[in-house]
Amino acid sequence: MVGASAAHDAVPGRAWLLAILLLVWPVLVKAQPSELVARLSTDRVAITTAFIGESILVFGSTEEPLGPGGDEVIILARGPSGPFVVRRKVEVLGLWFNGPSARFEDVPVFYAVSGTRPAALLLPEEARRARGIGLGTLPLVSTGARAPGFRQALVSLKQTAGLWQEDAQPIEIAGSRLFNLRLPLPSTVQPGSYRVEVMLVRARRVIATEQLGFIVERVGSAAEIERLARGQPMLYALLCIVLAGLAGWLGSVIFRRN
Repeated sequence: MVGASAAHDAVPGRAWLLAILLLVWPVLVKAQPSELVARLSTDRVAITTAFIGESILVFGSTEEPLGPGGDEVIILARGPSGPFVVRRKVEVLGLWFNGPSARFEDVPVFYAVSGTRPAALLLPEEARRARGIGLGTLPLVSTGARAPGFRQALVSLKQTAGLWQEDAQPIEIAGSRLFNLRLPLPSTVQPGSYRVEVMLVRARRVIATEQLGFIVERVGSAAEIERLARGQPMLYALLCIVLAGLAGWLGSVIFRRN
């Protein structure tokens, strides 16, 4: 009887111990230092009629010192993807016409990658391809014309517009454990959900990541214009013609010579 009573008393004791562990565990987990912490200066970018571009600050800290011989950081930002057509112009009798074209699927409207050093020096090629780090790793598959020049033209067009950036500027380090990067968004940036991945690299391996994101959206009259253009394209085209005519007439009146 005594042994049975002792065993019966042990059950509530274990239950109390389990309850205490469940209460204390979240505190213990939060108390442990994190190897990588990263944040964005904003999670929303508004496009208005006066929008000329924006920039987002990506910043954070690491547990171990950063720099050569220590840990490194890579920041990869991507926008929504969609199809993109590249056309070659052909000259015929002094006139230019649309020639062969290549249609690329799943093309990111925005892509940017930077590191404390160039990513090619921080990770082996297999790891960079697996994570899509670097313009050369993008799986740009096309239909139509297959010449390599069309892929090169796509990359050149995106880079010239500031929509694709590779090692445009290094990540800045402050105090050996703090880092930041100013991510520029050009005026041609498209609305949608954007993803930012911050990677901590040690001994040529990614040991920690932070997944962040922000939204680009049109607001105010810019949103109304887009809604009209998509919902009623004929009316939008007619209004554009009328406004262009009024602008021309007004200019002729203002600058009329006697």
